[in-house]
Amino acid sequence: MANKRVKPLIPTLREKNRYIAFEILSKGKIPEVTPVSREIWKQALQLLGELETAKSGLWVLADTWDGNKQRGVLKVNTKYVNQLKASLALITMIADQAVIVRTTKVSGILRKIKKITEKNTAG
Repeated sequence: MANKRVKPLIPTLREKNRYIAFEILSKGKIPEVTPVSREIWKQALQLLGELETAKSGLWVLADTWDGNKQRGVLKVNTKYVNQLKASLALITMIADQAVIVRTTKVSGILRKIKKITEKNTAG
């Protein structure tokens, strides 16, 4: 009885995610991901509301933030990619700095999006 495990979900029942690579254009650098994450969440809540933001499965991947290049990656449900891209476009201030947030790439595989962003920075 104690060795019973919960069966994993079959692939067709799992939520499908997309990864959105974004970059921030500003005069100054934003070294930490915390103000960026806070502003992304605030704008998503303002545009979509609490229920839709919760359904979107929005997740700012803190380990992907590069403070020097001002780039990061978001994880989101496939059904909410366009809404989240719109909310990113509406962000104008982060940490008292005027900013423009651009989405650079959308992918279904995190490894692929990391590879593409690394290639773009090298070239």
